[in-house]
Amino acid sequence: MRLFLWGVLTMATAVAALFFLRYWRRTGDRLFAFFALSFALMSANWASHLWVTPERTPYEFRIYLVRLLAFAIIVVGIIDKNRRSARV
Repeated sequence: MRLFLWGVLTMATAVAALFFLRYWRRTGDRLFAFFALSFALMSANWASHLWVTPERTPYEFRIYLVRLLAFAIIVVGIIDKNRRSARV
């Protein structure tokens, strides 16, 4: 059951990344590019859980660093969007 849910999460975040990528190509807004990259990283993170479960490796913190990086990219995108909006 756990593998099925990780597969569902992998697919859902990959689809979200594709939607944000499409919106970025349409509008050219960099915030969508940041979100697309972030969701692509989250998809890779969930996919890595399918092969390397935290119980099997002593280096599980590396798996979670990818997720931390994804959330940091979202924060950077929001800050970038707010700074560009303040200039205009």
